[in-house]
Amino acid sequence: MAFFQSTFWFLILIGVMILIHELGHFWAARFFDVRVDTFSFGFGPRLFGFRRGETDYRVSAVFFLGGFVKMAGELPGDENANDPRGFLAKPRWQRLIIVLAGPIMNVVLAVGLLTGLYMVKFQKVVDADSGAVIGSVAANTPAAKAGIQEGDRIVKLDGKRDPTWDDIILKEIENASRPMHLVIQRTGLNASEFDATVTPVLDERSGAGSAGWSEKGEVQLGPVTAGMPAEKVGLQQGDLILNAAGHPIHATVRFHEVIRGSGGKPVAIEFQRNGKPMQVTVQPVWSGADGQPRWVIGAFVEPKLNIVTTRLSLPGALRQSVQENVRSAGLIFQVLEGIIERRISAKLLDGPVRIAQMSGLAAKQGPSAFIMLMSMVSLNLAVVNLMPLPILDGGSVVMLIIEMVMRRDLSLSVKEAVFKVGFVFIMMLVAFVLYNDITKILPAG
Repeated sequence: MAFFQSTFWFLILIGVMILIHELGHFWAARFFDVRVDTFSFGFGPRLFGFRRGETDYRVSAVFFLGGFVKMAGELPGDENANDPRGFLAKPRWQRLIIVLAGPIMNVVLAVGLLTGLYMVKFQKVVDADSGAVIGSVAANTPAAKAGIQEGDRIVKLDGKRDPTWDDIILKEIENASRPMHLVIQRTGLNASEFDATVTPVLDERSGAGSAGWSEKGEVQLGPVTAGMPAEKVGLQQGDLILNAAGHPIHATVRFHEVIRGSGGKPVAIEFQRNGKPMQVTVQPVWSGADGQPRWVIGAFVEPKLNIVTTRLSLPGALRQSVQENVRSAGLIFQVLEGIIERRISAKLLDGPVRIAQMSGLAAKQGPSAFIMLMSMVSLNLAVVNLMPLPILDGGSVVMLIIEMVMRRDLSLSVKEAVFKVGFVFIMMLVAFVLYNDITKILPAG
């Protein structure tokens, strides 16, 4: 059932993305009076559709990898190459706009979705303990080897004063094998401020850099599995975890470490429910239900966030949406740069299988989560399509700019060679991300 739900919501999400993208090309082509022969949702053989005017609107067999708008005279040598309403008959600046219209529409959709959402529901996390305070440091990790301890505050990161955890996580992800220079503030009996250097290691499974630390915050129980030890001793979703086996819990990672390191011995857990302190002793059980055998109690844990919910005016929502999308676009480019420079593994990339999983999860969480995911995917689609690779819109933009500089069209043989190389590259990329998605959902080891 979960598979079919994820597939359904994935088709909804990707369908909107493809439709909006191709409508951008279609509307721009029609605006400049270019004849559009085909508007296809998907690639390959035609499954069904209808003809209206001079355009065949259809759904094709491979509908989950994109779509296309076929314009008359789009390629030199085709039967409509000399058509005055053909694509190549139009000035290059018009062709450039037609090519850019698809990604631009995806950017417009990303901004529009968040703007509409923020006008109805805008959530902001209020940090009760301002500053980047560390809640957990795993043993034998780069952070631990640098002498960083739980409770330390990162006051400077690579020259930036008072970084947020978003800043730190981004640096950590993209700086595998590259040192991060920190200034650490330590409170308590050994109060001091000192310099530290942390060099994240590459996590082979996720493909990102990892320093081994976690943000300090309150930890609460998520869903509790029926029939498992947590439920049997009375633990409930929403309980605030204070202490486990004598260890204060300020990060979800720390709680997992305590349970998995229990060796099957009973674990005393102190928690708070409705402001009232309580304590239970839970007996972990050995489980390998997800392919990773370990001691568990049958309960998820998650950070407890102090969230303020409000509504923004149209100007405020638009401003916030633009800021969020600019920040996200910058993050995408930084990740791509890290992959090219081999500081980040390409395993970090997600393909259709992972997006389908995320679609199903977001749909379960509600409309807000699904709209935010749709906005993120739309922005990603725009950025990826603008990459200067053959077949992608970015590759067409590069060729048009070259032709504008040369003041003549590239030869048919050159364009055919570029198309063939691009097609092979894209097929290899699709195969890689599919393989990458599958390895992520399979058990480790």
